[in-house]
Amino acid sequence: MPKYSIGVDFGTLSGRALLVNVETGEELADATYEYPHGVMDETLPDGRKLPPDWALQHPADYLDVFGSTIPAVLKQSGVSAEDVIGIGIDFTACTILPVKADGTPLCLLEKYISDPHAYIKLWKHHAAQDKANKLNQIATDLNQDWLARYGGKISSEWMFPKIWQILDEAPYIYNEADFFMEAADWVIWQLTGVQTRNSCTAGYKAMWHKQNGYPDKSFFKALDPRLENVVYDKLNCPITPLGSKAGEITEKAANLTGLKVGTAVAVANVDAHVTVPAVTIDGPGKLLAIMGTSTCHILLSDEEHNVPGMCGVVEDGVCPGFFGYEAGQSCVGDHFAWFVENCVSKEYYDAANAEGLNIHQYLTQKAEQLKPGQSGLVALDWWNGNRSVLVDVDLTGMILGMTLQTKPEEMYRALIEATAYGTRKIIETFRANGVPVDEFYASGGISLKNPMAMQIYADIIQIPIKIGGTTQGPALGSAIFGAVAAGSINGGYDDVFKAGSVMGKLRDTIYTPIQENAEVYDLLYAEYSKLHDYFGRGENDVMKRLKEIKKQQSV
Repeated sequence: MPKYSIGVDFGTLSGRALLVNVETGEELADATYEYPHGVMDETLPDGRKLPPDWALQHPADYLDVFGSTIPAVLKQSGVSAEDVIGIGIDFTACTILPVKADGTPLCLLEKYISDPHAYIKLWKHHAAQDKANKLNQIATDLNQDWLARYGGKISSEWMFPKIWQILDEAPYIYNEADFFMEAADWVIWQLTGVQTRNSCTAGYKAMWHKQNGYPDKSFFKALDPRLENVVYDKLNCPITPLGSKAGEITEKAANLTGLKVGTAVAVANVDAHVTVPAVTIDGPGKLLAIMGTSTCHILLSDEEHNVPGMCGVVEDGVCPGFFGYEAGQSCVGDHFAWFVENCVSKEYYDAANAEGLNIHQYLTQKAEQLKPGQSGLVALDWWNGNRSVLVDVDLTGMILGMTLQTKPEEMYRALIEATAYGTRKIIETFRANGVPVDEFYASGGISLKNPMAMQIYADIIQIPIKIGGTTQGPALGSAIFGAVAAGSINGGYDDVFKAGSVMGKLRDTIYTPIQENAEVYDLLYAEYSKLHDYFGRGENDVMKRLKEIKKQQSV
C-alpha cells in the first residue's frame, strides 16, 4: 500500500493540513481552519483594550486546527491513518507563549484570562521595540560578536525583546511561567508529550549558535539583572536539529487528530524555511521568497558571512550541510489588503461585482494596463515597519507623487512595485556582502494568483522567477519533513533533499524580465533607494516622531 505524510502549516490567520503521497508527491487532500480568535490587535476576548503595536493569538485555535483539518484530509482522501507514516508542522516565528511546566498556557488559567501578557505574542507583535533598541545598543557597547550574524540588529519580533517586555511590564507573568515556548514547539509538545526546541527558531529568533549556544549570561545580566539566568530558568531544553524526529503521536493526540498512536512527528519548523525542499531547491545561490501576508526570503550558501540587515545566518538552519540566510519584508499581502479595505470606493467594488471579480482581481486588471512609471508614484513598503535591511518596526509607509488625478489602480500598482523594490534591496545587500544570488524562486498565494505582480517583480529584480508547484508550499514542506521523520525503514526518507526531489514541485511558468520595463524600473528604483535611505537611515526621523505623537495621544 502507498504511504502518506501530513504537513500542517500554521499561518497568521489560519491553519491548513495537506496529505501527500510520499512516493509520488501527489497531494490528495487539504483542509483549512480559520482561527476563531484571529489576530487580537485591538482587544482581548473579554473586551480589554490593547495598546498600539500589539498582536496576540489564542492557543486553543492551534489545537482546533489539528482537530479539524487532519480528520478532514483523512476523510476527503479515503486514506487510512494506518498508512500515514509521519506528520510535520511549520509555524510563524517568532510567535511565543508563556507556559507552565506541563505545557499549560498561562492565558488558560482563570486568573490570567484578562492579562494580555499571558497570551501568545504573534510574530508581528511590535510593542517590544524599545526593548529591542536597548538590547541592540547594549550588545553593540559590549562588542557582542554574535550580533553581526543578525545583520547588526535584533528585531522586536524576536524572542528576547518579547520576554523582556513581559518581565518589565508584567513580572508576575514572567515569574509564573516555567518556560517561554515558540508556538511551533508548543504544538509539537501537544502531539508528542515531549518538549523540544527546534534549531531553526532557536538560531534565527533566539540568538542560539550551533557551536557557541546562547549569548553568555553576563550579557543578559547587562540587559536586566533579573534576566541573568533567563536561558537556564525559562528556555532549559536541548536544541534539536531540523530533519529529526521529535517523538510520536500520543493517545491524547490520536484522539484529537484521528492519527494512529506512534505516528512519527517531525521537529517543528518555520513556515518560510520549511518550504525550501518543497520547491526542489537543493543547493546554494537559489533565493526563495515565500509571499503571503509578509514575505520571508531564504537562501542557502556554502559560507558564513555577516550581512547587514539580515534576520540571521544559521548553520544547518534550513537544510543540513549549508548555512541558511533569512531576510524578510513584514508587509506584503497585508499591504494590499489594507489598501482595498480602506482606500477603494464603493464604485470600484460595484464594478468588480458586475464583472464577477473580487476587488484584487479588478484592481489588477486595471493596473496591468499601466506602463512602468506611468502613475508617477513611488512608495515605501513599510506599512508594518521594515524587517530587512533596516530592521526597524518604527518606520511607516508612504506614497509619493499623488495628485487629484491619481486612481486606485495606480496606487495599488505602486504598492506592489514598492514590495518588489524592497526585495531588490535585499538581493543587492546579499550580493554586496559575498553571498551569491543566482536564481529566484517564489511560493505562496501571491505568486500563484497574480501574474502581473510576478512580472513586476521579475522586471524590478531582473532575475527570472520560478514558481512553486503547489498552493500549499509550507504544508508540502512540512509533509516532506514528516516523511523524513518517519525514515526509509517506514516508507519515508532519510534525507531532506532526496525527499524534496520526489515530493517537491515547480510550475512550468517562468517570469522573465522584460528589458524595456527593467530600464524604467531602474530609474524608479533609484528614487526608491533615495527615499529608503533618507527616511530609513536617520537623516529624517519624521516617521518615528509622528508615531511617538500618536502613541502619546492614544493614552
